[in-house]
Formats: sequence, structure tokens, C-alpha cells
Amino acid sequence: MIVVDAGDERALAPLYAGGWDAPREIRDGVARILDDVRDRGDAAVVALTQRFDYPEASAATLRRDVPARKNARGLVPEVIAAGLELARERITDYHARQKPAEIRYHTADASEYAFLSRPLHSIGAYVPGGSASLPSTVLMTVVPAKVAGVDRVVVATPPQRDGSINPAILYACSLCGVDELYAAGGAQAVGALAFGTATIEAVDKIVGPGNVYVTEAKRQVFGVCGIDGLAGPSEVLVVCDERARPEFVAGELIAQAEHDPLARVAAVSRDRSILDAVAALLTGDFARETGRGEIVQRVLSERTWLIHAGSESAVFEVIERFAPEHLSLQVADPWSLVPRIRRAGAIFIGDHTPVAAGDYIAGTNHTLPTSGASRFASGLRTADYYRTMSVVENSAQRMAADAETLAALAEFEGLPAHARTARMRIEPR
Repeated sequence: MIVVDAGDERALAPLYAGGWDAPREIRDGVARILDDVRDRGDAAVVALTQRFDYPEASAATLRRDVPARKNARGLVPEVIAAGLELARERITDYHARQKPAEIRYHTADASEYAFLSRPLHSIGAYVPGGSASLPSTVLMTVVPAKVAGVDRVVVATPPQRDGSINPAILYACSLCGVDELYAAGGAQAVGALAFGTATIEAVDKIVGPGNVYVTEAKRQVFGVCGIDGLAGPSEVLVVCDERARPEFVAGELIAQAEHDPLARVAAVSRDRSILDAVAALLTGDFARETGRGEIVQRVLSERTWLIHAGSESAVFEVIERFAPEHLSLQVADPWSLVPRIRRAGAIFIGDHTPVAAGDYIAGTNHTLPTSGASRFASGLRTADYYRTMSVVENSAQRMAADAETLAALAEFEGLPAHARTARMRIEPR
């Protein structure tokens, strides 16, 4: 584990590389699946579910009942049920505070404006299941939809090999008031949500993370319906100084490394000694104490950067160019950095806020932009479940004053019929 200089462009190029670009064989394979689902509907979804997840799947096994909360709570250990309940409470509170206020006003010439927000009619939340079940994703995708007032909230999740739905996902669906639950995963589930089948009615927007096939499928159906974004492998950048605890810094890098062998993890500091201490932890027993050692070691050996910055401006350049999914500020005065940060999915302040808090019970959303997408995208939020409409009513006074200017602009752009609609409103009857 070596420490690299913040000015070493060659060493840092893979860290700064962004964008979603699935391999051609995956793009082509996903396109074939989506075409099949579009053409054959349930039959395609069932055949692919039989192949990848549940060999006995049928059209009748696609839709599942969401159990009553009192019945579902006993499906999971008490500590997990209580944790999911705490998470829902905090996610609800945080996302309810984001609800947009409508704007309406009059101008001096008595024209009227409004900017209206309306919840989407339906959304589909993709929730990874099977061997990697994520009940927390149910909360992160469904609770904001319920806060926004979405009429129909659907969850699609892969069944386990015996055909069952993971009990914790069942309880999370019950806890959050999911309206429809489907035992289908992969690109075929995305296709069903986008195009609709006899069993699964199409939705207006698809949200939630998944593997490369799910994410590529979301990319390809965008335009048929909306999507929240393209979530790639996990990322973290820790900004630390001489007072940071090396085990806290190393712990965050290892925590993100265990997500995915393609995760990107980094720490940046103006203090070389803290980086050397972190490097020692990453190459010692500390890094081998988790239960996902093979994945962690691969990330630590191939996709980890410890960056020595010679100045404060160099630290901010690393943040801006990486644009990380998770940004942990382990410095003496973290809030002084926040006003200068423009590109990060979520920021975790100080020694007492591990990134894992945001994954589960802080109340903030863990569905965040990756691969540099925080340059132009945001984490999942209540606004993602609304669409907006602009409204304007000209007064007669304004129309009379604007008509010739409006007409001139339209004619300049070669649209005489547009110009006529302006002039006819001021012509005598």
C-alpha cells in the first residue's frame, strides 16, 4: 500500500475515471432480455426467473401478498425489526422536510404565475434479493414515495431458490405500506416494470440499485419510463488530518471495499503520517478481520488510493475530480469545509458518523450517484417522486405590451404561425 501525491495524474486517473459504460456483451444481453419481455410479457419473465432464480416459477407465482405488519414482524429477529422501524421513522422525518412548497404570485401588471408539484402516479422500486437481500433498500426507495403521495408503489425483488421472498424484505414491505410485490428480478423485472405485462402493470418511474444487468436495463428503458440514475460500484473518499484516528479512516475504506470488488476507496490528507498509519492498518490484520476478506483484499490491492495533498486547494481538487458517492470528513473543523464542497453524493461529518449510519438508520438516503455522477446528479430524495408544472396567465395589459416582441422572436426563428397567435390577440374584433 503506497501513498501517492495529489499531483500524480497517472496514478489517480482510475480514481477520477467516471461514467456508466457496461461491456458490450452485457448491453447486448440486456437488450435481448428487454425485447423478449416486451414481446412475450409474463412468459419471458417467468422463463428467465426459472433460469436464474426459482426453477418452479410460473405466472401465478409472480405477484405476492404483502403480509399484515402484525404477522410479518415475527418473520425477522427482534433487533432487525426494531432497527427497520427506527430507520423508517428517521427516513420519514428527513424526507418529509423535503416536500416542495408550491409557488404562486402576481406581477405588477396583474399576470399570474404558479409552479406546481404533483406526485407521480406509480413507481417501481427494485430491491436486490436472493443471496444479497437488502431490506434497507425497501425503506430508502418506498418511504420517500409514500411521503410524496405516490398512488401506486410497487416492489420487485428476486425470489430465493425455493421461491420464497426474503423475510426481512417482506417485513420491510409491510412496514412501508408497499401496494404491490412481485417475485421477479434482474433485467426482466426492469423490463416488466417499464413495459408492463398481463400481471405487472407498467410504472412511471423505476428506482433502486441492482447489479450491472439491472442498471444497464434501467439505462435502456429510460424514455419509456423515468429512472433515478445508474448506480455503479460503491465509493468513499475520507478527508482526514493529523488528529484523525487511523482506524476510523481505514475502517471506512474497508467498509466500502466489502460491498463490491469494483469499489473505489480513497483517503486524502495534507498530513503524511496519518496516511502512513492508515496504510499499515490496510496491510495488516485490521483489514483481514471482516468476513468478506477476498473481496476486501481485491479492492485494497487494486482500487485503493491514499493521497498526500500539499495544500488545502489540492484536497478540494481531489474531492471535485473524484466526486465520490460517500464523503467522510474526519478533520478538526469539518463544517468549515462543507460550503466549498460541490460534488459528493452524501457527506458524513466527524468521528461519530460512519458512512454505515447513512446506509441504515441516519434517515438520509443511501441511493446515491456513483462513477462521478455527483457532478450532475443527486441522491434519491422526495423530489424524485414528483413532477412539476409551470403555469402562467397573461393579463390583457401584458399581452398588449408583449405581442410585437413575441411575434418578432417567433418570425426570427421561422415560425410565422407562432407570431400570428400573438398578433391576433391584440387585433380589434
